[in-house]
Amino acid sequence: MSRFVCIALVMLLASCGGHRAPRNLDDACDIVDERPAYLRAMKRTEDKWGVPVAVQMATIYQESKFIGNAKTPRRFALGIIPMGRQSSAYGYSQAIDGTWEDYRAATGRRGASRTDIDDATDFIGWYMDQSERKLGIMKFDATNQYLAYHEGQSGYSRGSHLGKAWLLRVADDVGTRAQMYNQQLFTCGKL
Repeated sequence: MSRFVCIALVMLLASCGGHRAPRNLDDACDIVDERPAYLRAMKRTEDKWGVPVAVQMATIYQESKFIGNAKTPRRFALGIIPMGRQSSAYGYSQAIDGTWEDYRAATGRRGASRTDIDDATDFIGWYMDQSERKLGIMKFDATNQYLAYHEGQSGYSRGSHLGKAWLLRVADDVGTRAQMYNQQLFTCGKL
């Protein structure tokens, strides 16, 4: 086999695995050691938008488990007839179509892709920056940032999350995970 064919085959195989989750999602150091591009993207977002790396990581964990092409589950009528997806949420950040288009228009990033970690983290930074400006939620407050992220800024301002005990538990988990990731990243010297 020629050297060119071998290199092309290796590159093809490497690109196929790009949407798999890292092996150990409970250790931020393992995640960024396995995928250094994640940390580079998140640090750029932190520098640009002020959203801490650990808050970004906890959000991505909750939304997609770090699967770049994640989609919402399919809906079925009568348990068997496919009715499409639960929403248009897609990619690392699980951004829905309309909000993703708002982001692309507001930032001028017309070619941004929800399956690209750089674009997904930039989106999270942009969205959480907007949540701080519009709602007063500090960027390090992973719990409330996640509630605004999940419910939308209008929903959060109306208090739509308050009647959803399951969502409040999930948001608390996001806050706890952000703290855990932050401590891990500090301990292994990645922050």
